Amino acid sequence: MPEAASPPKRKVSAGRNLPAAITTGLLLLVPAVFGIFFVPPLLIAVWIVVLCLGVWEVARALEAHDFESAPRLRIPKIPLYLGAAAMPVAAYWGGVEALTLGLMITGVAVLVGAVVWRVPDPGRSIVASLFVACWVPYLISFALLLLQVEQGQWRLAVVVLLVVANDLFGYIAGVFFGRHPMAPKVSPKKSWEGFAGSLTGAGAVGVLASWLIFDEPLFIGALLAAAVVVAATAGDFSESMVKRELGLKDMSQALPGHGGVMDRLDSLVFAMPTAYFVIVALTGDTASLPLG
Repeated sequence: MPEAASPPKRKVSAGRNLPAAITTGLLLLVPAVFGIFFVPPLLIAVWIVVLCLGVWEVARALEAHDFESAPRLRIPKIPLYLGAAAMPVAAYWGGVEALTLGLMITGVAVLVGAVVWRVPDPGRSIVASLFVACWVPYLISFALLLLQVEQGQWRLAVVVLLVVANDLFGYIAGVFFGRHPMAPKVSPKKSWEGFAGSLTGAGAVGVLASWLIFDEPLFIGALLAAAVVVAATAGDFSESMVKRELGLKDMSQALPGHGGVMDRLDSLVFAMPTAYFVIVALTGDTASLPLG
């Protein structure tokens, strides 16, 4: 009697258009890298544009969602756009304190805007607006704080490389070895095998950076890489949860055939503040403000 064929193992597909992802990544990365090393104001300008697009996407998605037994949200976007423009500038020229002050002022402006424009259900509107302000411009603006530490240009470039390595090696490992989803109800495409690939690839990048660029103990690069991978993965899951709650596949179509800006920047949301605090804690680098 022939043996019954065993059921095929479930393969988790990464679900990504890699050539399109690389092309879009390069279009965003090239001016950003040029700004990091040569013209910081260019980096700030690029960051402002990206953050304003991210604010527009998230606010628009929240306003379009039909919440049960509640009126549609109306979010005062002008204060959020102003906050998205001010926070990167505050972070670069004023440090953590100025960035946090920018968030507080944005919150006050949102409150005033809700009153002036007489938005319906102002309580929910203000809370949703504060969520947008914290999630997009505040957390991602920590990237500009990395420029303040010693060798800040290289620190920021390496953190960007770690996020790219997390994405790229996770994709490759997920395609070839992915069998076990990490959180199928939140993001069914992400597998534990892909996560292991992210840790391995980013870890190699971090160790090489510590050895070749910073001349520091290799464990610093390894720990930074692990922290960035965990934070970037949490950022991916967070955006997936938001989109699932809002019934969206993509935040928008701002990047044709690619989804929205936040679909590409979700890894940075937690990765940038995590990288900043880990670098400060492990290296003891002190901030050196451009105008200080």
